[in-house]
Amino acid sequence: MLDGGNGTAGAYLRIIDVTKTFGAFQALKNVSLTVEEGEFVCFLGPSGCGKTTLLRAIAGLDPQTSGRIIQANQDVSLLPPSGRDFGIVFQSYALFPNLTVAKNVGYGLESRKAKRAEIDKRVRELLEMVGLADQAHKYPGQLSGGQQQRVALARALATSPGLLLLDEPLSALDAKVRMHLRKEIKELQRRLGLTTIMVTHDQEEALTMADRIVVMNKGVIEQVGTPGEIYREPDNRFVADFIGQMNFLPGTVVGDARVRLGQVQFRHRGTREALQPGATVTLGVRPEDVVVNGGTPSEEDNSFPARVADLDFIGNFFRARLAADCLDGMIIAADLSSGVVRDCGVEPGRPLAVSLPQERIRVFPAD
Repeated sequence: MLDGGNGTAGAYLRIIDVTKTFGAFQALKNVSLTVEEGEFVCFLGPSGCGKTTLLRAIAGLDPQTSGRIIQANQDVSLLPPSGRDFGIVFQSYALFPNLTVAKNVGYGLESRKAKRAEIDKRVRELLEMVGLADQAHKYPGQLSGGQQQRVALARALATSPGLLLLDEPLSALDAKVRMHLRKEIKELQRRLGLTTIMVTHDQEEALTMADRIVVMNKGVIEQVGTPGEIYREPDNRFVADFIGQMNFLPGTVVGDARVRLGQVQFRHRGTREALQPGATVTLGVRPEDVVVNGGTPSEEDNSFPARVADLDFIGNFFRARLAADCLDGMIIAADLSSGVVRDCGVEPGRPLAVSLPQERIRVFPAD
């Protein structure tokens, strides 16, 4: 069991040993997590990892098989969705096509028998908040996808929930609208101080929006951390591979904080696990952390000779594939700025000294 929280002090939501089974299949396996009040947390992982199942368990839409869910110090494990305090936005928006924008936003308040004046005031406030005050009398079919998603968000906020749940809310939108709405949703969440959980398979979305990311795989939590921690300090190869780009290079432990790749020894900053000399490991280094220069290669600074196998212009950087005979023909991807390419004369066939900075190397036990 991996608990992603920091204890229970200040915790708004606690998920305790939650398991969900569908027949013989375990979609969630003893998942535990703590979410602090006002946090924006992203559940991130590949399709089928359990992230949506966990969100639906929190909402009571698909209750857990075992385990407990505590929200605002209340055990909601057995409560139906109507008994829980949350607003939810689905990928498909789920707006009522025969109701106006204003009616859609006020639907939850009308269901709670709120007074008409109160409903009208709240709807006006919310539509102004999401920039749709002039669209109140239109129907969903008359709006763009981005506008419909804003209406769905306003509807989810109408009852002033303590928890906002977002189930891949931006995946149906085009790239420019997604980027704009990411910023809008995050700014709105900060302004309201609303505890928010968002499910996504988009790593860029999680990295730019979340206070903390929960990386899931095959029904378990692989790692919980800030975007910087997840990116720079992946706990295992799965997280390193799923978040961003990573070179994975097979090596052998030769001593304390030293590993051999091909004919070259590299220093690294150590590992959490005790690894014995001779153990097979995987060295991980991100392409942007690979350094090229015109100096003389030396094992003392983790450098070695290589040649540029090919060079692709990506736009704001170049991606080079570097071949190193001394590493038994391994190919290493390196992301280089235009300035580095110009100053070092990087071009296909060019020999270079390549360095893997010690502090940027991650070493994982072999699978």
